[in-house]
Amino acid sequence: MEVVDLDVDFRPGDLCWLETPLNPTGESRDIQFYADKVHKVGGKLLVDSTFGPPPLQYPFKFGADCILHSGTKYFGGHSDLLAGVLVVKSLEEWNKLWNDRTFLGSMMGSLESWLLLRSLRTLHLRVPRQSASATVLAKWLNSLANTPNGETYDGIPGGVISQVWHSSLQGVDGRGFDPSKQMQGGWNATFAILLAKPEYALALPHKLKYFVPATSLGGVESLVEHRLQTDPTSDPCLIRLSVGVEDVEDLKADLKQALQKLGSTKAKL
Repeated sequence: MEVVDLDVDFRPGDLCWLETPLNPTGESRDIQFYADKVHKVGGKLLVDSTFGPPPLQYPFKFGADCILHSGTKYFGGHSDLLAGVLVVKSLEEWNKLWNDRTFLGSMMGSLESWLLLRSLRTLHLRVPRQSASATVLAKWLNSLANTPNGETYDGIPGGVISQVWHSSLQGVDGRGFDPSKQMQGGWNATFAILLAKPEYALALPHKLKYFVPATSLGGVESLVEHRLQTDPTSDPCLIRLSVGVEDVEDLKADLKQALQKLGSTKAKL
């Protein structure tokens, strides 16, 4: 098996594995573009839509052949189960997957199945709230990132945050891809920020009170991760935020107090 880049020419029979929105930044990729590209050579498109669960994104609308979710994340929603989900278009494809799963032995346990069914009953309530809150926070943080050194925004000194990534901030790209037409049910609830210094990124998770320093995403509790702690190739200034179901003003106040502390101790961290 050979792994090639998404943007090279595909060959007959290729499987295009597309993650969108992207981990850890939460940026969207154009599903229809890659579906058309791989279908031209008779290949298939699998979309990892973990960051864009229903009702935010429906990849079949844009040409996906198979959809993958980490059921551990938004489908589970309570940080208490491990599961994976594959969704296909036809009963024939489903039967083949079911047969393969049976003989490979990769079946969920009874407790995990019960927990997942419990969680799916509130998916339509949890995800839109998380999406709405994350969008508010991403736009607020982006305003801070655009604030120069020597100025303040909402009581926070400029120069603490360098960049914010979120699909709501992308705009239309050079090929005409508009993420809002793909993320039809709202924006992703997990996204990333880039702090100005590695010391800020190391300190921020431990200055927050509502955001729990932990590696995961999609749960009802908000999480903050210094990405370098789990991915040694990551930018040392990168922080990933997974927004939960808490009140958005509480989450904003928590980020505000932490960023104010970073901004007031720039030379002392």
